[in-house]
Amino acid sequence: MTQTIRKAVFPAAGMGTRFLPATKATPKEMLPLVDKPLIQYGVEEAVAAGCTEIIIVTGRGKGTMEDHFDRAPELEASLEKRGKTALLEIAQSVSKLAKITYVRQPEALGLGHAVLMAKELVGDEPFCVLLPDDIVDATVPCMKQMVEAFNRTGSSILGSEVVEGEAISQYGCLDCAPVEGDERLLKVRDMVEKPKASEAPSQNAIIGRYILTPRIFSLLEQLTPGAGGELQLTDGIKALLQYESVYGFTYEGKRHDAGDKLGFLKATVEFALKRDDLGPKFREWLKSFPL
Repeated sequence: MTQTIRKAVFPAAGMGTRFLPATKATPKEMLPLVDKPLIQYGVEEAVAAGCTEIIIVTGRGKGTMEDHFDRAPELEASLEKRGKTALLEIAQSVSKLAKITYVRQPEALGLGHAVLMAKELVGDEPFCVLLPDDIVDATVPCMKQMVEAFNRTGSSILGSEVVEGEAISQYGCLDCAPVEGDERLLKVRDMVEKPKASEAPSQNAIIGRYILTPRIFSLLEQLTPGAGGELQLTDGIKALLQYESVYGFTYEGKRHDAGDKLGFLKATVEFALKRDDLGPKFREWLKSFPL
């Protein structure tokens, strides 16, 4: 019987150097995409997929994330006193999204190490991993699509999208084959981290969405650290292939790399244009903007 996915892990201990100086004192995950911090989009996606427990792997200087998902009694009292009912509901809703716990990663030693830090909180059950940098705009939330695929297979699922040309060299790449009868599933044979375009086994890149079985923890513990002492999640998943099936999943939706300045700007424009309260006026302003 397939276990229910209840827990989602968010690696959020990185220093966000690509956004300096903004991230010198503000966590990258707290940068606002229109009016919500990046990490909240991911948490809402995980909750929509059925997750009831959120585990955020934090580091030094990340306290504002904890404050964001906590109650704010002074703010709430002020809004209530002034009759700002709609804003009060928004403020209160954030702290009610899910049960959120935190674990500290003392050093940024790779994505695999960040996931390993959540071992005790996850326990012996399958779980999601969402990278806050990757914002997926989808009618059916990306992780919900992946949970449905997990329910069909009972196996680890890696979010994947087709990346054309030289850009594939910026991603982990799947050596995979289509699964008969399920056009979105890809049976994974191997993975190559950031291959040259001419050597890539496919155009199927791994994005920041994973569903993993708990065996991954023991395999990450057995890994030999690479350059800089880092443990790579990709290496752990490659080891997992020796024991059980792993599938890539081509999701429906559009991914924005909000960890990149240009990607962040594009996401901001697209999300703002979709808003009923902002879109019409913003679109008119864009038309009048001198290019």
